[in-house]
Amino acid sequence: MKVLLAFLLNTITNFFIGLVVAKFLGPEEYGRFALAFAIAVVVQTALYDWLRLSATRFYSERTRDSVPAVRATMDASFLGVTLFLFLSTGLYALIGPELDFESDLILLALLTATANGLFDYSTALARARFHDHAYGRLLFVKNALALVLIGGGAFLFHSASVALAGGVASLFGTVLFTRAALRDPGAPFRAAELQTTKWLVAYSAPIVAAHLLYQAMPLASRSIVASVYDFAETGQFSLAYDLGMRAVMAFGSALDVLLFQIAVAAHEEHGEDRAKEQVARNMSVVFVFLLPACVGLWLVMPSVEALIVPGQFRGPFGHYLGLLLPGLFAMGFMSFGINPVFQIEKRTAPLIVAAVAAVVVSLALLFVLPWGRDASNLAIAQAGGYLAALAVTIYYALRAQPVWPSFWDVFAALVATGVMYLALAPMRAFEPGFFTMLLQIGTGAAIYGVMVVIFDIAGLRSIALALLRPLIARA
Repeated sequence: MKVLLAFLLNTITNFFIGLVVAKFLGPEEYGRFALAFAIAVVVQTALYDWLRLSATRFYSERTRDSVPAVRATMDASFLGVTLFLFLSTGLYALIGPELDFESDLILLALLTATANGLFDYSTALARARFHDHAYGRLLFVKNALALVLIGGGAFLFHSASVALAGGVASLFGTVLFTRAALRDPGAPFRAAELQTTKWLVAYSAPIVAAHLLYQAMPLASRSIVASVYDFAETGQFSLAYDLGMRAVMAFGSALDVLLFQIAVAAHEEHGEDRAKEQVARNMSVVFVFLLPACVGLWLVMPSVEALIVPGQFRGPFGHYLGLLLPGLFAMGFMSFGINPVFQIEKRTAPLIVAAVAAVVVSLALLFVLPWGRDASNLAIAQAGGYLAALAVTIYYALRAQPVWPSFWDVFAALVATGVMYLALAPMRAFEPGFFTMLLQIGTGAAIYGVMVVIFDIAGLRSIALALLRPLIARA
């Protein structure tokens, strides 16, 4: 539970920082910031994400003692990849053609990719060993530094470059400050093995390739918006996508922080069949939480926009996020509900097929949909691509996963969400504000919660009673 609490606090802080940056940069400068950050995410995914995935799947207290080559290989690989990135960047600067985008933002994007890659790898190591204290300290230090350096930079200088530089400093500073808790003296660099590298890459490469295609989609969208319209419209589009994706991924990731590691532990201790049963239970839980969360976000959108979205972004924010939400739900459920089927089996090639389907459908929709005064067609195309990816992923998972959530759990969650929607839809016309949002959230949570308890959807009532019974007994 400490890990979950730390993660939720981290998510709230990231939301706040994102809003502060958008407010003080304004739409145009935020558009530059968002485009540079999208470049950083693509580079990080391509070069460093395999280390995070490998740590989450293969590093644990048991492997730390019995297979030290795993940690040594990952550490050595991080240094090797970073050296390659800096050498290739220097070579391009000497002989490569000039790029349209500002060179200082590109260099900061590459530094952001390295810093974020190191931070994500570090948190994955802490999670894999269930080191709650180290994980919480990493997030706390990062958030404190980011709040001062990124938020402060945006407030004082109103510059995308300064905000990105603050992000780089906060990430490197965090890992430097907490490095002692992550050290593994039993895994020196000389223990690194080429064969272990090949083994880790073979597992991670399909997942990374899929993630890379997904991350290239928002980068391409932002680039097109900047070319067809301007950086101000890029900022409007990007803030809706960034905060919407962050919200959906927060719901999914908060569960995944615990659920996937439980499935991995079940695989290590009891074998593949038990792990697949756990994955099926996890799938139910993710669906039951994520669906009402996305519907609820749309229902409270007017109040959210009025209360927390900077004034320069209101209107376009709600419009774009409303178009993107179905696709964001698809991405969340696919990432945290369906993909673990393939990760547990170490058979991740279907993820590439799903990602290719997302790109193909998005491009097809982009050619079919008419162009208007804003980037609505790009938002619809991106959401449609994510929905196509979910459909393809489910198709392959049906062939690989013998155990699935019960039809009753899925049906009951749909009905409960529908009842919640019918009750809250009239409130969407209320005057937006804090009390309206509080009324909507309280009413929605009560309606959905009562139905979950009555029908024991996804076994959540049983789980809650099991957790409460010792507390009641002690009381």
